[in-house]
Amino acid sequence: MKIKLLFILGLIATFSLASCGHIGRTAQSNNNKKKKEAVYIPNFNQDSAYAYIAAQVSFGSRVPGTPAHAACGKWIIHKLREFADTVYVQKFKARTYDGVLRSGENIIGSFFPKRQKRILLMAHWDSRPFADHDPNKANWNKPIMAANDGASGVGVLLELAREFHLHHPKVGIDIVFFDLEDWGPPAYLHLQGKENSWALGAQYWAKHPQVPGYSANFGILLDMVGAKNATFLKEYYSLQYARYYVNLIWKTAQGLGYGNYFPNRNGYPIDDDHLYVNKILGIPSVDIIQLDPNSPNGTFWKYWHTLGDTLDKINKDTLKAVGQVLVTVIYNF
Repeated sequence: MKIKLLFILGLIATFSLASCGHIGRTAQSNNNKKKKEAVYIPNFNQDSAYAYIAAQVSFGSRVPGTPAHAACGKWIIHKLREFADTVYVQKFKARTYDGVLRSGENIIGSFFPKRQKRILLMAHWDSRPFADHDPNKANWNKPIMAANDGASGVGVLLELAREFHLHHPKVGIDIVFFDLEDWGPPAYLHLQGKENSWALGAQYWAKHPQVPGYSANFGILLDMVGAKNATFLKEYYSLQYARYYVNLIWKTAQGLGYGNYFPNRNGYPIDDDHLYVNKILGIPSVDIIQLDPNSPNGTFWKYWHTLGDTLDKINKDTLKAVGQVLVTVIYNF
């Protein structure tokens, strides 16, 4: 009996080992399959993004209420309709710092609207009516061309829209182009307590999104993302409201070799469009904005709100860095 029992136990052990080996090989096979199912990450086309920026600049200064603004708005709507599933044009009125009631137009493109997991992408498309930081005082009341401060963010997001149309991400996307962002009071007036005079389109949209009860997992705002050797510090409010996503974006950038654009350094608070999306809608939103404490204005890119914000200042390497980081974050989400 003892011999038979040992023999039977031996058979059981052998069968068990064989079964475990089969299970192990199956698990390994499944792991290999998972490894082979790599996420497709598009190659961001900086030349296309640049062309979209140049197209905006070709209209002239896109100051709300001007023919150039109206023509550029029609062009943006047309481009979005080529790519997005649904396009919303949100007309609104808002009072600027001088008490004038002005008309604005937020333009929204939605991709895969039935998907619950969503990412919100934002930029402003209007340009500032005052070059109030120009070194020449004679230019302070002239409108700026806004190649970087406005058009660069729109250009990057239009190129992303084209990619979403060609290669579908696994999440829903909403792109919002805000109007009346840059009509805050001129610096030379030294007006205090006028913070809410900026980002008027974002304030309106946050209170009246295109879909009632709209929400997204997180948002990314692009502002001044096209200048040569730009540095995007971790903006203060972004860290306050969306620290996880800030760290995700900056870590992704560093992993892709773009740490020189996205250094691991904290910035300062900016009352930009994302602030109202965070406060009013509660969507954790990150502001990717060039911050430079060493510039003449002490805060932003040196040509900010000057007549020097022209197309020749746009750098394709910077567009590539920002765009590639965004597609990597979005398609991996």
